[in-house]
Amino acid sequence: MQGGRSWLSLPWFNTPHFLIAMGVMLNAFNASDKVQNGVDGKTYSLKMVKKNYIYGNTKHKVDVYVKVHRNSPFLVCMDLSLSQSEVIDPTYLWIGPDGHTLDKKKHVNFTATGKLMVLGFGEDMSGSYTCTLSYKVFQNDMEAEQELFRTYKFMVYAYREPDYTFRMSVHFSTKQCHLAANEQFFEQLKKILNNLISYLTCHITDPSYRCYSVKQPNRGLVDELFIVFQVNPFAPGWDVKCHRSTPDCEDVTNNHVQKARMLIEEFFRRQGTVLKHEFQNTPAIHFIEHSFQVTRLDSCRPGFGKNDITHSDCSNCCVACDPGTYSPNNEVVCHKCTNIRIVYYGAKSC
Repeated sequence: MQGGRSWLSLPWFNTPHFLIAMGVMLNAFNASDKVQNGVDGKTYSLKMVKKNYIYGNTKHKVDVYVKVHRNSPFLVCMDLSLSQSEVIDPTYLWIGPDGHTLDKKKHVNFTATGKLMVLGFGEDMSGSYTCTLSYKVFQNDMEAEQELFRTYKFMVYAYREPDYTFRMSVHFSTKQCHLAANEQFFEQLKKILNNLISYLTCHITDPSYRCYSVKQPNRGLVDELFIVFQVNPFAPGWDVKCHRSTPDCEDVTNNHVQKARMLIEEFFRRQGTVLKHEFQNTPAIHFIEHSFQVTRLDSCRPGFGKNDITHSDCSNCCVACDPGTYSPNNEVVCHKCTNIRIVYYGAKSC
């Protein structure tokens, strides 16, 4: 087992056995069951609250988050308390973000009881949806009739799931920091990991390594390779493969990159197992057990960003940038625009 090329002909070159053997040859990875109504303070069982219904509140706006390309939940032109009562001759008037009535819009669905669903929601549909409810009440055995009005405001925002990227780090012990074999090892490791996850249209990005002398308890100085890389779901061809199945590509890419993470974690976990049980002599370059670490890095598509203060109910969401702000890239922040007046949601430029 000598020579720099012989390992590539081995049938297990892309397994943990290969990686360790390479070191040898160089020897030299709810909710609560109750809901509080904001109008009268009464508490209602969730059995009374229908699924996919968002009730209004006369005291404050109600924030609603709708994933892009999906339909909104039903916005109910009524508060929860009133919905449990008899309402006589109700009429409903819905006003959209542009200030016009919604009754003739093609992208909305109304029910006979005034509920509104917005279809195929996009960032340009974000904004204020206001409903005015009018109804009659009678007093003194119907001798006196009175018309009452209630107004409900819903702030509806388009959002996307953040795009996931995983930053990974791992340590390998090496015989010496100045070995030329360290660079060969690093390049081969990149190839192995890329081959492992390529079928998921994921790839390794920003790989780097440095060698340090580390003082370990009861062992003195040990030279270690500190390897860092990112696992990214946007390898060449990802968009073609993704758009064949769904418009919500972040669902597909996030699923792929999480599978890639699990594959790489298992790969490095097996390194430790093989090293313990299948090698009598420790290889010159070998995996340091428990050194593998993973951090998730989120990014947002252009026109979207995160804001833990404004959107505390959806703090992990990439929400369409508010009017007056924009995001031109994949950062997670919407920036203020001072050059021009942006009056719409989801701006990508200023």
